[in-house]
Amino acid sequence: MSLWEHLNELKNRLIKSAVGVVIGGIGGWILYDPLLKALAEPVNRISNETGGLAAINFGTIASPFDFKLQMSLLIGAVISSPIWIYQLWAFVTPGLTSKERRYTLGYMAAAIPLFLAGIWVGWLVVPQVVHALTQFTPEGSSSVIDARTYIEFVTRMVLMLGLAFLVPVVLVGVNMAGIVSGHTILKAWRITVFLVFVLAAIAAPGADAISMFMLAGPLLALFFAAIGICIMNDKRRERRQARQVEETEATADVATPSSELKKL
Repeated sequence: MSLWEHLNELKNRLIKSAVGVVIGGIGGWILYDPLLKALAEPVNRISNETGGLAAINFGTIASPFDFKLQMSLLIGAVISSPIWIYQLWAFVTPGLTSKERRYTLGYMAAAIPLFLAGIWVGWLVVPQVVHALTQFTPEGSSSVIDARTYIEFVTRMVLMLGLAFLVPVVLVGVNMAGIVSGHTILKAWRITVFLVFVLAAIAAPGADAISMFMLAGPLLALFFAAIGICIMNDKRRERRQARQVEETEATADVATPSSELKKL
């Protein structure tokens, strides 16, 4: 394909992705009210516990509409993630070999559900985080939170957990590329377990440790499953390399007598 054809293909993929986000945004517009109610619930709960005022504040006249539009597009981007991720894959595919296409398709098939699972877990733990942080509001005081600041905080938390669920896919991809071996990743398991529990403690603070373990468990299971896949891939690569060495040596042994006969 020429440069102009590549640019035209990119334009078509971007248009299809944008249409997917817009369609998902329509669903986000419909889901806005119940989702906002769920997000505001931990803030409103502070009023009952402290006796003060706690609410999400809209600072300008147009803020409610602007906030709803941003939320709808954000929800739409999550809902339509299979569409725009596929469009990205379809744009890259023509430059790949058939083997590379199978690999990238497998990564995409694993990445999409893992990312959505991380988003779902983030949605479950965000109310707990908000409640844990706002409960420090002194009695008789007010906690008036700007809506834009609040949505940025929620977005970062949800995306952080969504990306955390993609770490196993990244590890397997790096291992498939031959950059890091499975045993090298396994050596860092102590640090990884520590970081996972720190993340779980931050994301799911509570009086009991059950919520922390419930969040850390899936992350650790995905991490060690990725290590298992990496180690199996290393063994398969070693067997393939040993077989290639044997074939090379056998070819050399066959070629040596014929060259000696030529000399005679």
